[in-house]
Amino acid sequence: MGPQQDRPTANANGGASGAAEATRKEQESKAVVRYMQCQRNHAARTGGHAVDGCREFMASGPEGAAALVCAACECHRSFHRRVVGEASADCDFPAPPTPPAAGDRR
Repeated sequence: MGPQQDRPTANANGGASGAAEATRKEQESKAVVRYMQCQRNHAARTGGHAVDGCREFMASGPEGAAALVCAACECHRSFHRRVVGEASADCDFPAPPTPPAAGDRR
């Protein structure tokens, strides 16, 4: 065996195996990122603490720089609290009832 065969191979991302990297990317693709309350301190210059009360980030436009500015408080998205969650079917509203079949009348 030569010296080339004894060394473990390392890839460009710091030695992580390809399978571990694929698993990490798969988990990130399933994650849902939401931006919640604005945490910008508008009274920082005076030494106080005052936030504007914006509850959730809403993009000002569909893409570009406008997509990073909140329509409600006009702050950059980075001032809003970032919440990472799993992509799932559960939501705040219950699923609508399924309609009865056309021939099923009671």
